[in-house]
Amino acid sequence: MIEEQKISHTLQFLIEERNVKAVSEAISEVEAVDIANIFEILEEEDQKFLYEIMDNERSAEVLLYIDEDERKKFLRNFSTKEIADNIINEIDSDDAADIIAELPEYQQDEIIQHLNDEEHAQNIVELLRYDEDVAGGLMATELVKVNQNLSIISAVKEMRKQAEEMEEVYSIYVVDDSEKLLGLLSLKKLLTTSSSTRVSDVYNSKIQYVKDTESAEEVARFMQKYDLFEVPVVDKLGKLVGRITVDDVIDFITEEAEKDYQLASGISQDVDSSDTIFHLTKARLPWLFIGMVGGLIGSRVLQSNQNAMHDIPALMFFVPLIAATAGNIGVQASAIIVQGLANNTLGKDTFKTLFKEVSVSAASGMILSLIIFGFNLLINHNDLMVSVTISISLLAVIMVAAIIGTIVPIVLEKNKIDPAIATGPFITTSNDILGVLIYFAIAKALLHI
Repeated sequence: MIEEQKISHTLQFLIEERNVKAVSEAISEVEAVDIANIFEILEEEDQKFLYEIMDNERSAEVLLYIDEDERKKFLRNFSTKEIADNIINEIDSDDAADIIAELPEYQQDEIIQHLNDEEHAQNIVELLRYDEDVAGGLMATELVKVNQNLSIISAVKEMRKQAEEMEEVYSIYVVDDSEKLLGLLSLKKLLTTSSSTRVSDVYNSKIQYVKDTESAEEVARFMQKYDLFEVPVVDKLGKLVGRITVDDVIDFITEEAEKDYQLASGISQDVDSSDTIFHLTKARLPWLFIGMVGGLIGSRVLQSNQNAMHDIPALMFFVPLIAATAGNIGVQASAIIVQGLANNTLGKDTFKTLFKEVSVSAASGMILSLIIFGFNLLINHNDLMVSVTISISLLAVIMVAAIIGTIVPIVLEKNKIDPAIATGPFITTSNDILGVLIYFAIAKALLHI
């Protein structure tokens, strides 16, 4: 970490000094992702200077690691032809499609028209048809494939031509005359099999694949389940159309995790710290407003029970405890359910899931209620019935909060709403209100007030 900071400071100094030779030598030993981190903190003129020093391949790689908003801002400095020639031509089709998709539609068309490589342009156009959250939106079309009817020696020649346009080759796919995926050809078979042998005689037909319309979440689960580094993608006819590598899936998972974290924190839109004050305010305000409304409802509940608090003042002191516990239990329960839904480990028996979560909460509630009961008797010297009331109320609130925290995410998921919303202000606010209502309802029933 210290070494990275040292490199960053040195590079920033050399860039400010406009020392072309020294900067070129310095960045030659630095990874593209580290250059991107430095790039993002530079002033616009310094960014242009650094970009122009790098060759097209290197600069295009660096731009891939830059934050999306920062990249869009930087690309405004270039014409569509420059973007096509210097960036899009230098990167794989999946990355190219991602960058182009960030730009206005009229620019997308112009960039594609400027591409000299018709095959690369066609691949990008095909990828742009897919939503970003399906397998087709994650995949790259660059891959190595051989026809089952080729001899090993012919297959090797074909592979060499295809591999020239790829940075890494992880798998060799076997297809038939209709481009349908048949299986995999291992490197060992290539090295140990006679050059005249047909591919059809040695390939492995046992292969895991995904369809281009499958959701990105399903692809991530699939690759995790079978511990795959790369998975081929086929269309509805079984034709091989691309491949997805684990780094593509990690990028998607990271983006989704960031969105869910923001949603759980009460931020309704995808935002970044560099966004404008207006955009950040717009993203945060809806849930702040809902929280305020919840607070107003809570205050009305307290106001309607002021006679009870006047008759037994001790009740008032435990309102924050009841509300906070209800909110915490609800968030804990919903977080476990949301995680299970995301990992596909929840199972289909909703009743069993509910029973388990309520059982856990009941055990926790019993322990907490006993602690509060002892505290009220020994420390606060409260009346026995008041102590019993507070303890029973706490247990009831915990049980209800657990039920709500379990059911709400499942209902949201079934209605195609992101269940991550249930782990934030939604659960906290609703359980705060319900907790106080239950508390005073039990108090009035047991204490006859």
